[in-house]
Amino acid sequence: MSKIAIITDSSSYLTIDQAKEHNIEVLSIPIIWNDQEYRDIIDLSFDDFYKKLSTEEKLPSTSTPSIGALDEKINELRDAGYNEIIGIFISSGISSFVANATVYAQEREDVNFKVFDSHVTCAGLANMALLASKMVADDHTSDEIFEALAKLRETTNVRLIVDDLKHLSRTGRLSNAASFIGGILNIKPIIGMDVQEAGKGELSVIEKERTYLKAFKKVQQDVGEQIKDKDYTVRATVIDAHDIEKSNEWVETFEKDYPDMIVDTSIIGPVVGVHTGQGAICVIWGQDWEELANSYNK
Repeated sequence: MSKIAIITDSSSYLTIDQAKEHNIEVLSIPIIWNDQEYRDIIDLSFDDFYKKLSTEEKLPSTSTPSIGALDEKINELRDAGYNEIIGIFISSGISSFVANATVYAQEREDVNFKVFDSHVTCAGLANMALLASKMVADDHTSDEIFEALAKLRETTNVRLIVDDLKHLSRTGRLSNAASFIGGILNIKPIIGMDVQEAGKGELSVIEKERTYLKAFKKVQQDVGEQIKDKDYTVRATVIDAHDIEKSNEWVETFEKDYPDMIVDTSIIGPVVGVHTGQGAICVIWGQDWEELANSYNK
């Protein structure tokens, strides 16, 4: 009989309580700053990171979880009796970890370790981990879980507004950065992510607006156009890079405009904030993961 474990990475920004309640293992992604390594959220909290980002002259970078850390976690799960492990990780379009983990998985013969490329990060990744966890609790097979994960990925969309493109350009996480000069043009770029199967899970500028208000209105329009006539419940999560006022404004607007949509909140934590900078604001939406999981119980 299969005993399935779910593992994700810290860019999902599941809370400690969420991870514990849903039995999800979380690998921390390292942040490198002034030649010192910090574990995302563990050594560098949400508040401390953005305070440090605004005062430090030297800017940070990110790495990937080491294969050694992954190996240690897989061994722990195997020793705890798990014979199937599903790894749901940050998009391969912005991190090499999926590729590294996939190679590692092929080398494991004592446990069935399979990797799912989320094509997303932050709350989008968290929702996939929560979906998988619920399906494990409901005694579904790993094949069914992978099928459901692919369905959720196909409905997932991202719209991100950053103050400028400095951080994304500096860290190389924007696929079309050379086409835009955000700081010079004083634009408010709207960034999307090609999450669906045909995409690569990359970030790219899809619109330019002169003001934040115009950018926000365009995001509202995009969400409305994407969710109309859907035959499923939509769950949207507003995530912010240490800007609670923007987050509250977005939540109030979406709840008013789309009363049938579930609206959650989460954060753009340190390892993603390295690339977006402070003040970024984003909405990630798709089919409600809980509804999708429950559809497999019928």
